[in-house]
Amino acid sequence: MIFHRLSHALWRHGWRILARWISQIARIITGIEVHPAAVIGDDLFIDHGMGVVIGETSEIGDGVTLYHDVTLGGTAPSVDSGNQRNTKRHPTLEDGVIVGSGAQILGPITVGRDARIGANAVVTKDVPAGATMVGIPARAVQPRETQSRDQARFVAYGTPTGDLPDPVARAIDGLLNEVQTLRARVNALEEQGQTGAIDVEDGAAELGGEVGADCPPGKC
Repeated sequence: MIFHRLSHALWRHGWRILARWISQIARIITGIEVHPAAVIGDDLFIDHGMGVVIGETSEIGDGVTLYHDVTLGGTAPSVDSGNQRNTKRHPTLEDGVIVGSGAQILGPITVGRDARIGANAVVTKDVPAGATMVGIPARAVQPRETQSRDQARFVAYGTPTGDLPDPVARAIDGLLNEVQTLRARVNALEEQGQTGAIDVEDGAAELGGEVGADCPPGKC
């Protein structure tokens, strides 16, 4: 972070070639690539930082934790690159966010305060405060109550180690429950229909017997 503070100050004062040179020296030494223009708050912790990439317009709040191979990148840097200059192209991480190893957070999105991004997740949409995101594409699996930074529990690699529900499996379970409910209703309707048909047949037989009894032979 010492390298970045220096390169960021130089970048803001217009010494951009020197700022880029310092950032590249830092990349060679640490394996962490941080663009000099990125805005980083206090107490950023990068654990096993090899492979971390932080893009030019990224913004990182206070008390954020990043693990190795995390990318804060853009979505299409080679498409119409001229019009992307001086525009927000990279994510914003608010205070207290934890990003697990290998996670990719792409585009000008916002990851809310105290959110957790699981290892190898790919995030391309805004993340609400306190949410836990896993998968490709990332889905919310465990909403958390908003807490103060002193109360918030640290979650290593951004992924809870307890019983973590799978959103896809949960959706499939919901569909299976719905199918079972519909099947039970269809069975009930079929039983009612069979009972009604039997009642109609019995009624017709009784009516036919009564008519036959009242009619003289050969007249009915």
